[in-house]
Amino acid sequence: IAVFFLVLALLAVFVGGPLVKSLGNPASFRVWVDERGVWGRVLFVGIIVLQVIIAFIPAEPLEIAAGYAFGTLTGMLLVWIGLVIGTAIVFLFVRKIGVKAVEVFFPREKIDSVKYLNNEKALNVTAFLLFLIPGTPKDLLSYVAGLTKIRLLPWVLLTSIARIPSVVTSTISGNALELEKYGLAAIVFAATGLLSGVGILLYRRYEKRRALKQAGQQLANEPLPEYPEPPPEAPDRTKSGD
Repeated sequence: IAVFFLVLALLAVFVGGPLVKSLGNPASFRVWVDERGVWGRVLFVGIIVLQVIIAFIPAEPLEIAAGYAFGTLTGMLLVWIGLVIGTAIVFLFVRKIGVKAVEVFFPREKIDSVKYLNNEKALNVTAFLLFLIPGTPKDLLSYVAGLTKIRLLPWVLLTSIARIPSVVTSTISGNALELEKYGLAAIVFAATGLLSGVGILLYRRYEKRRALKQAGQQLANEPLPEYPEPPPEAPDRTKSGD
């Protein structure tokens, strides 16, 4: 595990660092990609894969940059390919190593808080909602899935399909910025922000109801307390003195 994450750290510093830094200047990022031709696209897919594996790297700036540099369709395709590959790598790695791989990024308490995802139906519903809505927390779920009973192909298909709307809106925004269609970009950003806000509220409401339901089930399964028999009454000493 240590060697694996050491390699990732080196890639993040020496490859991902310069690329992410160039995202602050979209024009220079476009030049960076064009100078490398096909390899620029390959490297970009690799950065998306790295983003999925290293949980704390945000995806949205990279998706917007893809739309700016490659256009909506090509950018969306490159991001989607990277997400599929990264998701498969994380799943197989966690399935092989176990919970220790997840603990590299998340505390054990947070991992234990999603034990209900061992139910495949709950996992499918939660995953589809989270990956469908932009801005919702996906990193923990990407890692925890490898600890559940779900198989690789259904998991990759589920998350890949659910991610499409989020990737499309981000790449459209980036492409609109490159074409200087700032009105369109603002509309897409606003719509995405609104969708994210509503989605996060619905997710929190779902989580609250699930937690209350789980607490109720645990309470119902607990045995009723056994009350001890009351102690025998003490003899009335006032009568004994008569």
